[in-house]
Amino acid sequence: MIAMPSATRKQGGLGWSHLFFETAAMDEQGLAAAKAAFGQADYLEALTLLSPMIGGTDANALSLLGDTLEKLGLPAEAGEAFEQAARLEDGGSIPLLTRAASLYFTAGDDDRAQLIGTQLLKRVPENADVAYLLARSFRRTGDLALIDLVKASLARSEDGDHLKLAGEIFNDDERNPLALDLFRKLAALHPDDPYAQFKFMSVARDFCDFEAIERLEQMLAASLEKEEHETLEGETAYSNLLHCGDERLNRLATNNPGLASHPSPAASRQRRMRPHPWSEKLRIGYLSNDFWSEHATMRLLRHVLEQHDRSRFDIHLYCYTPAHHTSAADRLAWGEIHAVGALSDAQAADLIRQHGIDILVDLKGHTGGSRSNILNQMAAPVQVAWLGFPGSAVNIDCDYVIGDPIVLPASSRRHYHEKFCLLPDCYQPNDPVHRPLPAAASRAELGLPEDRFIFAAFNTPRKISLAAIDLWAEILNRCSHAVLWVMIDSELARANFLSALAKRGVGRQQIVFAPSLGYSDHIARLQAADLGLDTFPYNGHTTSSDKLWAGLPVVTLKGSNFASRVSESLLTALGLREMVAATPQAYVELAVALASDAGEVSRLKQKIRQDRFVAPLFDAERFCRHLERGYEVMAEHAQAGLAPEHIVVPALPARGAPFSSRGEAVHL
Repeated sequence: MIAMPSATRKQGGLGWSHLFFETAAMDEQGLAAAKAAFGQADYLEALTLLSPMIGGTDANALSLLGDTLEKLGLPAEAGEAFEQAARLEDGGSIPLLTRAASLYFTAGDDDRAQLIGTQLLKRVPENADVAYLLARSFRRTGDLALIDLVKASLARSEDGDHLKLAGEIFNDDERNPLALDLFRKLAALHPDDPYAQFKFMSVARDFCDFEAIERLEQMLAASLEKEEHETLEGETAYSNLLHCGDERLNRLATNNPGLASHPSPAASRQRRMRPHPWSEKLRIGYLSNDFWSEHATMRLLRHVLEQHDRSRFDIHLYCYTPAHHTSAADRLAWGEIHAVGALSDAQAADLIRQHGIDILVDLKGHTGGSRSNILNQMAAPVQVAWLGFPGSAVNIDCDYVIGDPIVLPASSRRHYHEKFCLLPDCYQPNDPVHRPLPAAASRAELGLPEDRFIFAAFNTPRKISLAAIDLWAEILNRCSHAVLWVMIDSELARANFLSALAKRGVGRQQIVFAPSLGYSDHIARLQAADLGLDTFPYNGHTTSSDKLWAGLPVVTLKGSNFASRVSESLLTALGLREMVAATPQAYVELAVALASDAGEVSRLKQKIRQDRFVAPLFDAERFCRHLERGYEVMAEHAQAGLAPEHIVVPALPARGAPFSSRGEAVHL
């Protein structure tokens, strides 16, 4: 037998492990003694007994050696033992190779772990243990694209550790159909974890799983009934708006890992009191990752940026837009662009201070990919929330939120830490110059029935609440001659949507699914519908203005928070306040009445065509002048050393004629 010096035992390494593999095999008596020693947890004795037999002929002995080496804290050497044992069996033992790869991973040897793991993957592609090993190794080595090879197996596993890792992987891939069952299982494993429950609720909304949504909302209602408001800390602010129209509760949904620091009133005052080099021109900074022409935000904002009066305002764009969207030359007309994607939040804030920005406008808030934490680094003397998130930017250091009297009535003030800057017509900008307005697509080319009344609901599926689908079903049950044209791409979501409507008495023949299309084609097809149906409590925002831009009237319901009042604001700015129903039942009655009144629908469409280039909604120049006046008042308060106060921007005189020749320029 080979007796190892203690120093060698502790050091381990390839030298002495190779020595084992060069010695002769031991007899059965020696193996039995080694097993006995291992059973008594005398691992060093077992190792000494096993050392003479490592010659590559006894898989059981090699496996026992691997166990011993692992217990001694020598994972690389244990991995070699299990790998050698596996090779002795015909075809190689899958369990032994899996264990070898796992031990190599533990030892930090990702090359060997991945080599064995990928070989195993070819033999057992659905093996969750192999998937778990490879996923962890690929994440550690940064080979994130390779995780796609194994994430499906992880998601189908029932093992808690596997599912936890799968949840981390699918966290940003919620629209993958596998995500629904994955997060369902995670929610079941952690019934008392609000983060797990709200994550499942979020994914269930993407896939129109109304049965799950109903159960989860009932559980939430029961918690809130008992004043267990801390439950909402597990929900993101955006997700909360999809089902909750209560501004008091909206503020309690604070799950936002992107906010590394939370401001205090004292810190906000300190920021505003810092010395600042004001100049004759106001320096406005816009912060976003949506600065590219095809993004919905820029379809609203682009021409407003171009309309800024450069004699009075310097415009800076602090851009962390993905690189593949930043090459277009037209971005140069929007302002001076500063890339901050590679900077930390503190570095970005420092750059903004170096540029002497007077007013920093965050266009993201609590939405995906936000870098709003930059505002918590004392970036500018005046900081403003606008456009991206329809509500209070809780835990973001903003002085003002830009809105209008409809989305931000005086009754909402107590639910906001920001002061209101109210624009007179509508908080939402709209671009009438670069936004396509193609000719209408025909029903025939869209596969729509010529003889049916067509309701269009093109909001993202996650906005279709239980309340909305209940009212839509009532409308369709009362309008047998009508169909609902709805934009749902996923086959799983479509099946769930049909099932939910069937339970409410609506047959498959009354549903037409629309795929996602390019923007111009989308505007063309909207014109083939008769009437738009809005969602609530989260209205269509850009989606509603797209419908109105296309000439399609929209029925909405009067809301109780910012997100649920947006369509009312848009309709009012276009002179269509009569399309705002006061109650859910009035919403149904209005839709049903219009479905049987072709003349009134035609009148509404004609009114939109007549007013599109006269009414304030799509008047970017008018909007920009109002916005600039709001900025000037903010700056006046700050320069005078005054705390932020609510601002009501006065309206410019109404136009009596279309706003210049741009009304023609938008037609393609």
